[in-house]
Amino acid sequence: MLFCAFSAISIVHAETRFNIGQSATAEQIAGWDIDVRPDGFGLPDGSGSVESGEMLYDEKCSSCHGVSGEGEDRWPVIAGGIGTLMEEKPEKTVGSYWPYVSTLWDYIHRAMPFLQPQSLTDNEVYALTAYVLYLNDQVDEDFVLTKHNLAAITLPNEKGFFIDPRPEVLNSRCMTNCLTTEQMSSWSAADLGVTPLGHLSNSVPVASQDSSESDEANALAIETYKKACVICHDAGVAGAPILGDKEDWRQRREKGLEVLYQNALNGYLGEKGYMPAKGGNLGLTDESVKAAVDYMLSAGAID
Repeated sequence: MLFCAFSAISIVHAETRFNIGQSATAEQIAGWDIDVRPDGFGLPDGSGSVESGEMLYDEKCSSCHGVSGEGEDRWPVIAGGIGTLMEEKPEKTVGSYWPYVSTLWDYIHRAMPFLQPQSLTDNEVYALTAYVLYLNDQVDEDFVLTKHNLAAITLPNEKGFFIDPRPEVLNSRCMTNCLTTEQMSSWSAADLGVTPLGHLSNSVPVASQDSSESDEANALAIETYKKACVICHDAGVAGAPILGDKEDWRQRREKGLEVLYQNALNGYLGEKGYMPAKGGNLGLTDESVKAAVDYMLSAGAID
C-alpha cells in the first residue's frame, strides 16, 4: 500500500509542468556539451604540434602568461614549480599542480584567450596545449598532440588529487543581510585591485586631469573608463583602439557615433578586434557607457 502511494506521487511529479522557459534544442545542448574527461572522452578530432603552439602562444598568450609561462605581473604562472608543493610558498602551475592534461585542453578551449573565449580552432587548442606541456618539460619539442595520445600523458601531481574521505556536513543556508541587486551590479572586479594592469599600460594617462573634470558627465565617463575600459583601451588588447590614438579613433568615428554606441552597448566582433557588451560589466547604465565612448573620442581630439 505504501509502495503504491509513493508510485502515485512520483507519477504526479513526473507529469507536472510549470510552463517556464522552453525545451533546449539539440544545437543548444551541443553548445554547452564541450567538457572533456581525463580519459579523453569528449575530445574532438584534430592535432597540434609544439612548434605551431609556440607561434600561437607568442601571439595570443605571452602578453599575460609571460614568454616562458612565468606570468606577467600577477597573471597566472603556468610553467615551472615542479617539486614546490610542500614548500612554504608553492608554485602551482600546470606542471607542478594540475592533475590532468584534459583540464588544460578544456580550459584553453572554454575560456582562452582572455576576452576572446572559444575563438580558437580545435587544432589551435591542441597546439597550445602541446606547447604548455613542453614549457613544463612534459613532452619533447617535436611532440604532436592528438585525441589519441592526450590521455596517455600523466602529469606529476595526478595522484595528489583524490576523493575527500571526510564526512559530508550540511549547514543551514544564510539568507540574512544579503546584497541587493543594485549592490551586486554596482561594482566591478577591477575595483578589487587583484587584476594586474601595470604591464598593459602605455604612455597615455588613463584619465587625464583637466578643467572639465568637475563636470558631472565627464566624471561619470572617467569612472566608467576605469571600471570597464582601461584593461583593453589602455594597451590595445584584443584589437581595441588605444586611448589617445587619433588615427585609430578617427577610423572608428567615420562609421558614425551611433554605431560606436551600439558596439559598446551590445558588443562587437570583427576582423580586427573583439569587445564584450558594456566592456563585460553589464551592470553599467547605457548613459555611462556612452559617456565613456565620448570620453575616449575626446582623448583623441575626435569630435
